[in-house]
Amino acid sequence: MCFDQQRLFRLVEEINTSRGRPSADDNRMIEILRGDLAETEARLARARAREAELSRRLESMKRFLSVMQILEAYLRTRLREQQQALIQISEKL
Repeated sequence: MCFDQQRLFRLVEEINTSRGRPSADDNRMIEILRGDLAETEARLARARAREAELSRRLESMKRFLSVMQILEAYLRTRLREQQQALIQISEKL
């Protein structure tokens, strides 16, 4: 249970125990708080979904970077091998 839910439940309980039956103003306040709570929970759900999507994208980028680093190392090795081969050919001439 999140903080806002706990606060709402405490407020409702306080209203119920302090005066018996809640007044129309109390009910209106409770409905406003419930609406605010629903809105906050919806924003939280969207933020969590966005975080999950960003985490997936980050992992994908990490894999891509890893592949690029492997490819770079391979190409550097091939370049050195070809340079050595050219040096050997030029020495024979």
